[in-house]
Amino acid sequence: MRGLRVLTAAGLVGLSVLTVVATPAAAAEDRTQHVVVRDNETKPVYDYAQAIREQVFVETPVDSDRDGKRDRLSVFVVRPKETNGALKVASIVEPSPYYGGTLDPPYHPAEVTDVPRLAPWTPPTGAQPPVSYDRVYYDNYFVSRGYAVLSASTLGTGDSEGCPTAVGPDEKAGMKAVVQWLTGKARAFGKDGKEIRASWSTGDVAMAGKSYDGTLPVAVASTGVEGLRTIVSISGIASWYDYYRANGAVVAPGGYVGEDADLHAKVVLTRKNAAVCEAPIREMEQRMDRVSGDYNDFWDERNFAKDLGNYRGSVFQVAGINDWNVKPKNFTDLWTALGDNDIPRKLWLHQAGHDDPLYVAEQSWLDAVHKWFDHELYHVRNDVFREPKVHFETAPGKWTDYRDWPEPGARDLTLRLGTQRQSFVDDPQRTADSLISAPDKADPNRLLYLSAPLPRDVRVSGTPQISVRASVDGKSPYLSALLVDYGEDTRITGFGPTKDSWCFGDTLGTDSGCRTRYAYSTAKTPYQVISRGWLDVRNRHAADETEPIQAGRSYRFDWELQPRQYQLKAGHRIGVVLLVTDRDYTLHYPAGTKVSVALDDSSVRIPVAG
Repeated sequence: MRGLRVLTAAGLVGLSVLTVVATPAAAAEDRTQHVVVRDNETKPVYDYAQAIREQVFVETPVDSDRDGKRDRLSVFVVRPKETNGALKVASIVEPSPYYGGTLDPPYHPAEVTDVPRLAPWTPPTGAQPPVSYDRVYYDNYFVSRGYAVLSASTLGTGDSEGCPTAVGPDEKAGMKAVVQWLTGKARAFGKDGKEIRASWSTGDVAMAGKSYDGTLPVAVASTGVEGLRTIVSISGIASWYDYYRANGAVVAPGGYVGEDADLHAKVVLTRKNAAVCEAPIREMEQRMDRVSGDYNDFWDERNFAKDLGNYRGSVFQVAGINDWNVKPKNFTDLWTALGDNDIPRKLWLHQAGHDDPLYVAEQSWLDAVHKWFDHELYHVRNDVFREPKVHFETAPGKWTDYRDWPEPGARDLTLRLGTQRQSFVDDPQRTADSLISAPDKADPNRLLYLSAPLPRDVRVSGTPQISVRASVDGKSPYLSALLVDYGEDTRITGFGPTKDSWCFGDTLGTDSGCRTRYAYSTAKTPYQVISRGWLDVRNRHAADETEPIQAGRSYRFDWELQPRQYQLKAGHRIGVVLLVTDRDYTLHYPAGTKVSVALDDSSVRIPVAG
């Protein structure tokens, strides 16, 4: 436990107290000098209002802004005041590019022309957004329980130096240095230039966050940095390629067509003197290859899954099963990579979208992550690894547990699409909803196939796959497929704030330990999209290889749809819809691409359980 001495009340019947003492000289009766564990959890014995709050600048090994000096990251630290004495504490690091606010650069064109275009952009000048180090919520809950909470701004954001790189190698190395400072292997300085040491740190570190902030911990874990005991990745990403691309296709997070990796760097370029980052970001524009959509070195640098074998910690993963921003493939690929590398792991799946579990499960989430941090950072003997591995919200507020995901025992159901040949013509102006809302009517802009009514309830659990023999003739190289649940039912239609609030932790100024309560909204609907998937037909063999096709010639096209956990009810029908343009996700090529499908040689495989 790195210099910590654990005192237990051995031999005292009925007493369940464990006290982690910073030094042997600390008086056992002085609770303020101990991280106190009672009933198998750390207790809130420290005054949050009196906590030490300091800003340090961690020196990184990179020079991403090319000014001849090592970049320094701005890190805001909140730790119990007792750490200025004998107390040593573990750390929770919240890495983020957002503490300095965000900008609004133009999106790339979604309409594809004969001359590829990027959005016009110049680096921001003048006043930047104000920097705010209000944490997400970990400080409100964990500082009083004997943890330090650190807010670390990524390269080129807020008060940090350097340039943002969409979690490129420099950004990853920079955030790794924050962990190394906490283990005594990197340097940090104050605004006055004097070196500051983390002498209060036990050297045991967690990283936690959501979305981009939940991807940074995965990236740092992939470096194998010493001292990173665990990460909490909420809506995190194992490979950036699968966020902005799919099987060679340029695919956006849902509803944000025109976003790309370089755009994110432009959104968070909130450092002073932002013009120094123009050249590195221009290089990103070219290297990410928005024309072919191929997997290349740029994306390989941002594929953290391939390096997770370096990691020796654990992962608590959370995802929204209805998240079409960080799409389901992102959580599945991370979960699979963790399993392939025998990394201790736990997964929560909820029914909301791109949302934090604090809003979905409230105190139940805090109890779970509290137990996790106590076990991994303070070695508290609780039952966190004896619990089921997967905790899934089957319906609003109703949860069930599984041994793994996909559900053990799930098997493929294969549906064949027909016995003849049919064609359709792409109209990129039409939305997917307009193309799937009338399943019993012919439509020239899609093909739609319906199963017979289901004889009993089944669950989709895993990754559907579609196999199509077809010819593609036109300017668009895309094929899109949707899996749809047809049948009137009461379904979740949203998740958002109510008029109520609740409090869970300490408040100081604007850093509140209270939050608005969220709730699901539901309504009767005639159908719901279960999953969707996309392919650039020129990448039919590999994501990193473009192979042109001949008009009028039939090819075999196989691709995966997004993974799902979804309940199908008896009497409902499964729909398979083929499109070219999926307007809210793919680029929009000129209209008129014709697709002719051999139905007798086309099918969909759906993993089902129950």
